[in-house]
Amino acid sequence: MAKKSSVEKNNRRARLAKQKMPSRDRLKALARDRNAAPEDRFQAQLKLAELPRNSSPTRIRNRCSLTGRPRGFYRKFKMSRIAVRELASSGQIPGMTKSSW
Repeated sequence: MAKKSSVEKNNRRARLAKQKMPSRDRLKALARDRNAAPEDRFQAQLKLAELPRNSSPTRIRNRCSLTGRPRGFYRKFKMSRIAVRELASSGQIPGMTKSSW
């Protein structure tokens, strides 16, 4: 089980990124627009830099939805490898069985 503070910090980052996504996308599009005036592009870059760092989606860490574990994460299940194995062994994941050969 991960520290609750780490999980909660990651959740705050995800909420902030979702909240600031429209303004961030608009500023990034303006900063990348080659047809816009250089002054406008520069102002867009400055405003983008003023946004909180935690509003960037790249700062969000993939964590297990059950345990909060940050490593060994399967995106398909949104769980860590350990949680996936436990649920698969107990038959909680449809169509998944323990392999043997």
